[in-house]
Amino acid sequence: MATPALRALRRARPRAEIVLCGRPWVGELLRGIGSFDRFVPDAGSGWRGLASQLRPLRRARFDWAILLPDSPRNALAPWLARVPVRVGYARDGLRRALLSHPLAPPSDPDGRRRAISMIERYLRLVRPLGCPDAGLELDLAVDEEARDALSRRLERAGVADAEPLLAVCPGASFGSSKLWPAERFARACELLAERGLRPVLAPGPGEEGIAGDVAARSGAGCVVLTDPTIRLPELAALIERARLLLCNDTGPRQVAVALDTPAVVLMGPTDPAHTAHWLERQRVLREDVDCSPCHLKTCPIDHRCMTRIRPERVAAAARELLA
Repeated sequence: MATPALRALRRARPRAEIVLCGRPWVGELLRGIGSFDRFVPDAGSGWRGLASQLRPLRRARFDWAILLPDSPRNALAPWLARVPVRVGYARDGLRRALLSHPLAPPSDPDGRRRAISMIERYLRLVRPLGCPDAGLELDLAVDEEARDALSRRLERAGVADAEPLLAVCPGASFGSSKLWPAERFARACELLAERGLRPVLAPGPGEEGIAGDVAARSGAGCVVLTDPTIRLPELAALIERARLLLCNDTGPRQVAVALDTPAVVLMGPTDPAHTAHWLERQRVLREDVDCSPCHLKTCPIDHRCMTRIRPERVAAAARELLA
């Protein structure tokens, strides 16, 4: 969802060297798009992660630092490296002190925080630097190596090249509150298999048990891509190849948006305004319960925002998209 902001930056400053810094998986996923020149991996949290950021920042003598995450820790390395322009949202006094250009987070007139599309949220960071919008499309490149690796895995699993696929991502790194129940995923896979789609489950690291549970409960002949879990470039290749994606409100949803693959999305505890963009090829299924959006990682009551979504509703949404 940050790629429109990166594209605006590239178009406004075509001769600049643009370096993206983040967790290693970010560089792996965004490899091949033209809006940045190179990637610097962040070793993670703590002092080790800070040091891994600080060394390349000092060596490169950057002019600007555009800080997408909101944490004070994210702003500390550019401040220590004396990057002259440090732009980001300031949600507290420490963060404000670390920025040269602190921006107020989106808020309502009464001062309460307001949820807006993450595309717009990131674009607001580069507009003050003289970078007008260059379109709202999400960028993602799928390389041939990833396509070939995916094809080999599917062939080993007995999936034919021409077989219509349903990509299924039943996990969520956010927490259990985002998870649609495994038995519902299993039944939805059965209903969509009746329409000729072969379910291929692609769990992330730590989500293998969830995918295995879905497959065990379903009579749809699900393929589960584990041992090892699928890499992000291969996941993008799977979503590109699939006729439809079925997922919780997680990262694969945005991969589908970038690749123009239809998606049925199960959403519960989070505010839909954060991802209210490019909805023509998506069906976002929610239940209007009084406790949502709560943004809690674990539901303290009965998880009604997710358990009330029926598999038949998923099948109906899929029929609309596939038509």
